[in-house]
Amino acid sequence: MQIKTGLLIAIEGIDGAGKSTLANILARQLIALNHSVILTKEPGGTHLGKQLRDILQTQLYPLDPKAEYLLFAADRAQHFHDIIIPYLQQNNIVISDRMSDSSLVYQGYGRGLDISTLQTINAWAMNNITPDITIYVRVAYTVARERILQRNMQLTAFEKEQDIFLQKLVVGFDDLLLSNPHCIVIDGTTTPEIVAITAIEKVLQWIKSRTKQ
Repeated sequence: MQIKTGLLIAIEGIDGAGKSTLANILARQLIALNHSVILTKEPGGTHLGKQLRDILQTQLYPLDPKAEYLLFAADRAQHFHDIIIPYLQQNNIVISDRMSDSSLVYQGYGRGLDISTLQTINAWAMNNITPDITIYVRVAYTVARERILQRNMQLTAFEKEQDIFLQKLVVGFDDLLLSNPHCIVIDGTTTPEIVAITAIEKVLQWIKSRTKQ
């Protein structure tokens, strides 16, 4: 089965929502159905991105919110140049764990930067390409916090933020995505299997509508 054009899927949500788990399951299921799938992430999908990811997640020294966002934007620009655009041009399904909406939420709603400015820079970095489908894995910040602590892993700079910051993130994602017609909203409090089943059904519907006969 060959889709007419590449398909770009962004998976969004706060840390601890289950995005990465869903991205991996969704990629495996689509591959099992003989689709050509590229699984990637922001930040860290490229060689440059891996270096920027280390800086952003550790933040050994305080980053100005503008500098923090511009590091994400630099990662995004390289990501689109190296991964997103080439693979979409080859009619692949590209699944990205986070994309531009995360910056609008984390640096816009969370850090207080002007959202319209962030949107302009995002569009420039992404060559005005937007996800065909955004999957929003929605959970309360309290659920996400508990999951993060249960991992018993070293926390990233964003996972160390106070509850008020996490509350702003939930509000941000809700504002941006709940009414977005290109967004699939999934209850992230259910099991990973149920989350994945819901996501794959919606994605396959999209693919079917655009499949070459």
